[in-house]
Amino acid sequence: MAKDGTARGGARIGSGKKPIKKNKVEVLNTTFYDMAEFETPDEIEGVDVPLIKDYLKAKQKNGRDFYAEDIFKTTYLWLKKRGVEKLLGNQLIEQYAMSVSRWIQCEEAISEFGMLAKHPTTGNAIASPYVAMSQAYMKQVNQIWYQIYSIIQDNGSAEIDELDPQDLMMEKLLKARK
Repeated sequence: MAKDGTARGGARIGSGKKPIKKNKVEVLNTTFYDMAEFETPDEIEGVDVPLIKDYLKAKQKNGRDFYAEDIFKTTYLWLKKRGVEKLLGNQLIEQYAMSVSRWIQCEEAISEFGMLAKHPTTGNAIASPYVAMSQAYMKQVNQIWYQIYSIIQDNGSAEIDELDPQDLMMEKLLKARK
């Protein structure tokens, strides 16, 4: 307490005896051995494709099949063949599968309803909204694919013999621009 009767002062931050620092190797070894032991599972099963989320398998309002599940499996196995499936997050592959599926839906709607639609108020012919949606989804598909392919190109471990003829043609086209 101060001479004027107010409660000031006290222990200061950082004062006192300093702790003894242990060697970092000792700290790592003690924490490693102090960890709990993990039980081994009874059965270990390998999976080619990770679990597919429910929204990729959702039933569509028009009653048609949604292709996102098939596209996800195909794309994941294609990436696994090139040894880069662990470098890509499943979310990126899911986005790609959803975008391609939506693009397919728009193309099916264009095939069913045609390229023209009726304006809601004037009744005049206008461009089908499915055409604009299809173009937007195609742009999204291409952007996501460029992200995926840049990771494949930078980190892929597939040999030339393992590549598909379509991949070889795309590689030739991309190198020809240089």
